[in-house]
Amino acid sequence: MKSKWIYSLLGAALLLTASALRAQAPPPGPDMMGPGGPVGGRMEILGFGEMHPGKVVTGAPYSAVVVTESKQTLGDGNTINRKVQTNVFRDGQGRTRRETTLPAVGALAASGQPKTFIMIFDPVATAAYVLHPDTKVAENLPKPHGGAGNAGQWQSKFESHMQKEIAAGTLKKDDLGVQTTNGVSAQGTRYTHTIPAGQIGNDKPIIVVSERWYSPDLQIVVKSTRNDPRFGETTYTLTNIQRQEPAANLFAVPSDYTVEQAKPSIHGKGMRHGAPPSGPPADMPPPPPGE
Repeated sequence: MKSKWIYSLLGAALLLTASALRAQAPPPGPDMMGPGGPVGGRMEILGFGEMHPGKVVTGAPYSAVVVTESKQTLGDGNTINRKVQTNVFRDGQGRTRRETTLPAVGALAASGQPKTFIMIFDPVATAAYVLHPDTKVAENLPKPHGGAGNAGQWQSKFESHMQKEIAAGTLKKDDLGVQTTNGVSAQGTRYTHTIPAGQIGNDKPIIVVSERWYSPDLQIVVKSTRNDPRFGETTYTLTNIQRQEPAANLFAVPSDYTVEQAKPSIHGKGMRHGAPPSGPPADMPPPPPGE
């Protein structure tokens, strides 16, 4: 039950911001399943980079500010720089809150206004909401179909894919040891993914390198970097980490919000209140598991 709700919440986030993310995250590619693939960029922009998917963590409350920065250099020498901040909170019961503001670029440029949304996941009440501060509407996410087994199968397929890549020599995993990152002890792992020449029309191999620093204590990723010559460099950092219990009202829908039942995507129509008319990316694989 808990794991499928986490995947449902992540799917809803990608659905609600799909159009905006097309302008802010790398496009999907054939190597999307590998660590450091474009899906990682989408998760980081949404503030989900620190998340240990499929798991509710209790007894380890914290709050922090996620800073995601990316730099992409185009063929003509032009550069595109992006920076997104997300406030993240988790209480001792495993309830989480993420406050993300996407800048007014891409699909949001027409309005000239940034888009802010807040995601609340409450495993205690088995409830999840997407809050829209501009309209003061809280969308109550529907319970996912298929049960927790789907999330487990998804994760299992991803891990199987990684093992095949390692066996084939296209993915290398290195232990970087332990270091203190932003005041938190974290275990580092480097993934080196090689796209062989000719796989996507490339005349030479493409090397994608990503690193993740995972805190076993807090059970979160505190820092990650990704260098992909096709899409540029991305750095995800959990800053201003406070290890106290956040205020309880952060995990509840404000009294002045109208609660509405969110509608799942049907026949290509997305959810309401700022959602684009397209569903979540069909190529979206499970995120990398926490180390």
